[in-house]
Amino acid sequence: MAVRVAVIGDVGGHRDELRRELYRLGATGRGRLPDDLVVVQVGDLVHRGPDSDGVLELVDRYLWAQPEQWIQLIGNHEVYYLREPVFDWSEQLGLGARRTLRRWWRDDLARVAVAVRTPDEDFLITHAGITESFWREYLDATPDVVDAARRINAMAREGSAVLYGGGSMLGGGPPNPTVGPIWAERGSELLPGWRDTTMPFSQIHGHSGSHGPCDTPATSFDAQRHHEETRLLGGRVIGVDPGHGTRPEPDWQALVLTTSERPNCD
Repeated sequence: MAVRVAVIGDVGGHRDELRRELYRLGATGRGRLPDDLVVVQVGDLVHRGPDSDGVLELVDRYLWAQPEQWIQLIGNHEVYYLREPVFDWSEQLGLGARRTLRRWWRDDLARVAVAVRTPDEDFLITHAGITESFWREYLDATPDVVDAARRINAMAREGSAVLYGGGSMLGGGPPNPTVGPIWAERGSELLPGWRDTTMPFSQIHGHSGSHGPCDTPATSFDAQRHHEETRLLGGRVIGVDPGHGTRPEPDWQALVLTTSERPNCD
């Protein structure tokens, strides 16, 4: 059976927007995903919008009812509650929501990376993307997308500080070529290294970018779905962050891949 893998960008506390997109993808009013659908959410479920606690409550239902069909990744706004905070944020989750996040992490219901193989292309999905230097230095330049996801998730389970390393978006300093996949900034850190190297696989990320306009012929912006795609030698880098603030973006959609294989986290 063909499987649709719907990659949903940063939700940012907008429960109604998330629920609306899930219905568009075929979820029922009772909160069930169709059999042919697997959701990968790239993290940053919380903060900015009006109902972060409600977003976690909604996702928690899917994770427990259909864990094989909902793959939850973590972003920097989830890490805020899983490790000692490294940035300031005025909005705080309620106690129950914090416990939910920590339970996901403890029970391996939340991860940092997932691999998706399609007939024509392999994709590594993380919150912010992996830079070429991170891939080369910390993943031993593995060409296998499943191996890359496995290594990243093993680093997460080991508590590797490298995985959470920051760059220009954390502290406002110069670009860090080895920034981790929680914090990499698309324009200054994620893309530059890959422009000089053949990509071993394509990548999908949230966190930054995908807001247009584009300043290079290699990059295109889909304003209706709010996706930003850069074609490089050997693969693509696709950003799916809708850019929701206190109010949601009116036009955005998940990125849907079609494959015969289930996504691989291990």
